[in-house]
Amino acid sequence: MRFYTTEHRFYCGVDLHARTLAVCILDAQGQVAFQGQLPARPDDFLRAIAPYREGLAVACECMFAWYWLADLCAEQGIPFVLGHALYMKAIHGGKAKNDRIDAAKIADLLRRRTFLVRRRAELLAHLVNTNSQYNLPPLAQKLCYAANRAALDLPARFADPSVRKSVEADLALIDAFDAQVRALELYLTRAAKVDDPRAYQRLRSIPGVGPVLALIFLYEVHDARRFPEVGHFLSYARLVRCAHESAGRKKGSGGHKVGNAHLKWACGEAACLLVRSSEQAKRWLARREKRHGKAKALGALAARLGRAVYHLLRKGEAFDPRRFFAS
Repeated sequence: MRFYTTEHRFYCGVDLHARTLAVCILDAQGQVAFQGQLPARPDDFLRAIAPYREGLAVACECMFAWYWLADLCAEQGIPFVLGHALYMKAIHGGKAKNDRIDAAKIADLLRRRTFLVRRRAELLAHLVNTNSQYNLPPLAQKLCYAANRAALDLPARFADPSVRKSVEADLALIDAFDAQVRALELYLTRAAKVDDPRAYQRLRSIPGVGPVLALIFLYEVHDARRFPEVGHFLSYARLVRCAHESAGRKKGSGGHKVGNAHLKWACGEAACLLVRSSEQAKRWLARREKRHGKAKALGALAARLGRAVYHLLRKGEAFDPRRFFAS
């Protein structure tokens, strides 16, 4: 990949569509000089950039409609830069467009997905509890699957019209949450395959790390180089505790709420899924349980997973089961 490094007085970024274009002009200090939506016509574009023509460079993404803009800039003697679509990763809508801000926006979107999933889980639990409150036969199928919900016909189980209405409302909300969660997951997966497909696939190679956990690791960590050592990362992910000592005696630990709660949850979830999917992980956990108990053993496994994620993202190392379970 080649970067355009020539300096100019003004930089014009164009988000080009078939009938419209969005223009943002920055000065050399990065301040917005002009921003607006225009018809995709040469005269309108030239009028918009006229006050900034001296020392101006124009750049746009390599999409289907860029030819006329490149020809216009060539005719007017304006430097024109064409960017590769896969490397121009800025999310449209923000004034400051850079990888750090984009990653933060996607991380926020992932957190919103988590919020929706938890609300959906509350509704599913409410349906199960309602079934128990009326002493009805246990549900034979898991409600998390839409086909099972349709087959069970839950509202028909209840004689009271108000209870049936409550169940119908829960089911309608669950269906709506399902649609939103699927749409978000598709959007986020496509973003990951553009932003850093190799890192995303390496994360998926860890047993127990599926598409969603890989997304969380990718965007919550973003750049592992900001952590000089693995210990800094584990502390940030709330995977180690800060011991409090006084006069040579331990006085408990602190810092439970300092760091990234989403990474802590992801490592804990991945550890549980790893134990389900790997006999080697089950044996490793059993050995630890005998010495330290189940809770500490699972915590140690989550911390070990955090180390694997750090080295995978920082050094580009592939997941190695032999080294992971070496001790």
